[in-house]
Amino acid sequence: MKKILMLYYSQTGQLKRVVDSFISKLPDEDIQVDVRAIKPKVEYPFPWPFYQFFDEFPESVLMDGCEIQEIKDLDYDYDLIILGYTVWYMSPSIPITGFMKSSQAKKIFNNKPVITLIACRDMWVLAQEKMKNLLINVNAKLIDNVALTDQGKGAYSLVTMPRFLLTGKKNPFAFFPPAGILESDIKNASRFGERLNEALKKDKEKTGNSLLKNLGAVNIDGKLIATEKIANRSFQVWTRLIKFSGKKYSFARKITITVYVAFLILLLLTIVPINVVLSKLINKFKKNKLSSLEAKYELPSGR
Repeated sequence: MKKILMLYYSQTGQLKRVVDSFISKLPDEDIQVDVRAIKPKVEYPFPWPFYQFFDEFPESVLMDGCEIQEIKDLDYDYDLIILGYTVWYMSPSIPITGFMKSSQAKKIFNNKPVITLIACRDMWVLAQEKMKNLLINVNAKLIDNVALTDQGKGAYSLVTMPRFLLTGKKNPFAFFPPAGILESDIKNASRFGERLNEALKKDKEKTGNSLLKNLGAVNIDGKLIATEKIANRSFQVWTRLIKFSGKKYSFARKITITVYVAFLILLLLTIVPINVVLSKLINKFKKNKLSSLEAKYELPSGR
């Protein structure tokens, strides 16, 4: 009997639906799947109150984590671990970071093969690089990564995703598409569990090699990698400004957050459109470099 542990933290419920689809064809009489939700000691709300949403920005970027409830009823003897997470400000969510830094995570992940499962908007590359380091710190072996991204790509998701998180509304409006991952993409995530079922019965998880190649596990747009890196540098500056301005939820910190939000809106209306046009022109001459970057960050699963 093979034993699989499915761990996840889902604030909005979308990742939970992805998880359910992913493992729907995995368990049978030979494969047991234990599903456990990671739970912070203080729950995060959904929808987010405006200032609390932005107040978590510095702690997300700095990967401070939060206190996590201990997961009960684990035997620590799993053949494979699947870790589902979402991305907050280009980092793994605060509850996921908190869990990965816990003493329990060190016991669970030690010397185990791991598959990461991401559900987010289209910028997740840097978050996954940070996750790789978290996995190294608990002596885990990353063998696959699956990333399902929102149907509203690029600049659209800069509007539709915050709207969803702050109001709970996913419906299309004006010229914007719906927020969130396509229903068909969620449903089709079952193909990964089906492949894993076959691979586990052949002990392929013991090889340390990818089990999900040629299934469209990830699909990176190389043009977004540079944008992520630029945004991440900006995040580092604003993180320090917000933290310096005051303690969490303080009035002084709210003032700095208000300035930051105004800055983001200004970027969205001016710099972002200009950057999109310039990037399209420049990237025509960087096709080989972009292809190389895509191949690098799509490992270990590939397209």
